[in-house]
Amino acid sequence: MLNAASVNQITALQSAGEARRLLLERDFDLVIINAPLRDESGESLSRYIASKGIAQVIFIVKSEYFDAVSAVCEGDGVLTVSKPVNRAVFWSALKLAGAAQNRLQRMKDENNRLKQKIEDIRIIDRAKCILISHLNMSEQEAHRYIEKQAMDMRAAKRVIAEGILKTYEN
Repeated sequence: MLNAASVNQITALQSAGEARRLLLERDFDLVIINAPLRDESGESLSRYIASKGIAQVIFIVKSEYFDAVSAVCEGDGVLTVSKPVNRAVFWSALKLAGAAQNRLQRMKDENNRLKQKIEDIRIIDRAKCILISHLNMSEQEAHRYIEKQAMDMRAAKRVIAEGILKTYEN
């Protein structure tokens, strides 16, 4: 069933300890936990993985524990499925987990892009401050200078700003 869902690489482990160690070494898009594990119920592992945003988690539990476990785990973003596993329900959980993982990845990419943009602005602003203090430019003149240099040299404003910082901060 996992192969039909385009799951290419499957790693099977028996304990939460093994899973935690492996999660430190590599990333996963999806983690399926079939409770109970050898060393714990799996509830804390599923909540840990989901809360850290490491991967999407499908937690499979016995039907008598389903309501209690899902009430606790779903708040952390864990998809809970009861045993015995119905093929259609499991397939739906896989699809939901895949969609959530795609959305999460887009958010992470956007977050990284915004962090980079903020860092660029900080470096450019530091370069402007240096131009203002060393060359007695106004803020507008410093801004225009960096933009003009970037256009003339066909370089990013950050590259020009880093050059200014290198020149004047040494």
